[in-house]
Amino acid sequence: MRLIGLSHVNDPATANVYPGDPPLRLETVATIEKDGYYLRLVRQGEHTGTHWGAPGHFNAGEPLADELDLADLHLPAVKIDVREQCARDPDYAVTVADVERWERVHGRIADESMVIIWTGWDAKWGTAEFTNADADGVPHHPGFAVETARWLLDTGRIGRRGGTGTDAFSLDVGADATFTVSHLIYQRHRISLEILANLEALPETGAHILCGGQINRAGSGSPALIYGLLP
Repeated sequence: MRLIGLSHVNDPATANVYPGDPPLRLETVATIEKDGYYLRLVRQGEHTGTHWGAPGHFNAGEPLADELDLADLHLPAVKIDVREQCARDPDYAVTVADVERWERVHGRIADESMVIIWTGWDAKWGTAEFTNADADGVPHHPGFAVETARWLLDTGRIGRRGGTGTDAFSLDVGADATFTVSHLIYQRHRISLEILANLEALPETGAHILCGGQINRAGSGSPALIYGLLP
């Protein structure tokens, strides 16, 4: 089995932060010259950079980071390439037809899968194009259409332990301030992977994802090292 990294490097110089989230800061608190060892203090939100979100991030009463099972963080994954559509429309909402087109080539998505969309936003990381904010500060990036999220749930493709992933800020299109898709996906033990990197190396099917990161007490999720496990 081969391992690939799907996380961006945490770097305050390049980290794009969702509007309103705290900025990433790395502060040196000890040096080898002065203290005999090197240590930094990390300040960031739980959803800064590449991260996973727990169900309780959007739904009160649903599991938080320390209430998840290990199995929730290790799932079979599929990748749906929608870069062409998203290049034409930064507010593109991935449709059921997009998923069905993928399935005609690769077969039905197995139940309880991690369904990842490759929008091309991973290539924009560290630039203003990643946030792509308008004059009012509203970000513009692709996501899942609401009807697509409902279809994935209703058909079992995202089951009790499935989830969704994206290389953009969130599952919702950036201009949707209601976060309807996130409310739908973050139910029961479902998680979300966001701001993924290196999706070019992830195959369309046959891989698994493995999520690391800190398990904070009552955490909404965690900045994470997310790996692809390739057969």
